[in-house]
Amino acid sequence: MHLRNLDEARSTFVTHLECSATGEHYAADRPHGLSRAGKPLLVRYALDEVRKALTKQVLENRPPHLWRYRELLPVRQAENIVSLGESMTPIVRLETGTESPVFIKDESRLPTASFKARGMAVAVSMAREFGLGHLAAPTNGNAGAALAAYAARARIRATIFCPEDTPEINIRETAAQGADVYRVNGLIDQCGKLVAEGRDIVGWFDMSTLKEPYRLEGKKTMGFELVEQLGWEVPDVIFYPTGGGTGLIGMWKAFEELEAIGFIDGKRPRMVAVQAAGCAPIVRAFERGEDHAARFENAHTIASGIRVPAAIGDFLILKAVRESHGFAIAVEDDEIVASRYEVARGAGILLCPEAAAAHAAWRKSVHLGRVHPAESAVIFNCAGGLKYPLPESERHFDLNKPVDFAQFQGQANTRF
Repeated sequence: MHLRNLDEARSTFVTHLECSATGEHYAADRPHGLSRAGKPLLVRYALDEVRKALTKQVLENRPPHLWRYRELLPVRQAENIVSLGESMTPIVRLETGTESPVFIKDESRLPTASFKARGMAVAVSMAREFGLGHLAAPTNGNAGAALAAYAARARIRATIFCPEDTPEINIRETAAQGADVYRVNGLIDQCGKLVAEGRDIVGWFDMSTLKEPYRLEGKKTMGFELVEQLGWEVPDVIFYPTGGGTGLIGMWKAFEELEAIGFIDGKRPRMVAVQAAGCAPIVRAFERGEDHAARFENAHTIASGIRVPAAIGDFLILKAVRESHGFAIAVEDDEIVASRYEVARGAGILLCPEAAAAHAAWRKSVHLGRVHPAESAVIFNCAGGLKYPLPESERHFDLNKPVDFAQFQGQANTRF
């Protein structure tokens, strides 16, 4: 991937950071965590100036990678960009038997095989720009692996805390890329407390979800890419696996920015926050009409990436869902498993469990009448399916015995 000409015109269009709860402004030229109100900070841009500088024609002539949207990203100097080749990810149409198309946006094609690469590419680039030397974060697996990879690229130290039942491949991947990774006998929010407690003692910078402003900026590029790939149109519905919610919040921000610069009109997709029934704080808050989600006790699900009992951006997730006239929905683990195999065997795409939850939610929503079969829908495959446990294959063939080829006859397509 070539990152040429990234320093043309001007270094950044960022004007300030803004508290997502109070609107208070913060200077953009120094590292920040949460606002004084204890809420996430949002990066704001001079969108009128971006509108003059960036056109669809200009964009068409740029290489197909994340940094093509540089006017709406916060890195000031191109030499501070930390990249592992964040190419645009494909959208693949599923054959579902419904009237309107259902697409998978396959984020597994990114570095470290997950969408976490988007957020960490931008956040670690900003860490380099600010001269930070030690980064720390909690993870359910993929965020830690992405932070380890980008920190290694930037030659910045990384420390990661993860629940002890995090998928083994994620833990080994994180360690192999040089991060100090620790298993914790607790959930991700408890790992996050360790990071927060050690911040002043150790001196690391907290890279937790939404506790710094720049992972969100990387994640919003999913929204930029999606509408560009759809011919600058938005789909009717987006089903998004929701734990910390950075991707959902980021895409909602992306659509707002794209409208402000004249790339799309006022139409928005309905945003659907998908959770597992065993960990559904956002669904519960949505159904109760609440603006904040209480911690979900005894959280459990096979979809580890959305096992987030309490999200600091809960009010932002709920706001985006409601403003878009969307909804929040939970699915059972057996529905997740069924969808994972349905898509693998029927479409050749091995979804991660979180994406399978989104597919199960789409199917369930159509069945319940919450989504019309004629509505176009997009499901995000957040990570490569090979990063998660799969069942063993038990069939063997013994070359020391006569070959009975009759056993293979009449089996075509019986698995579908």
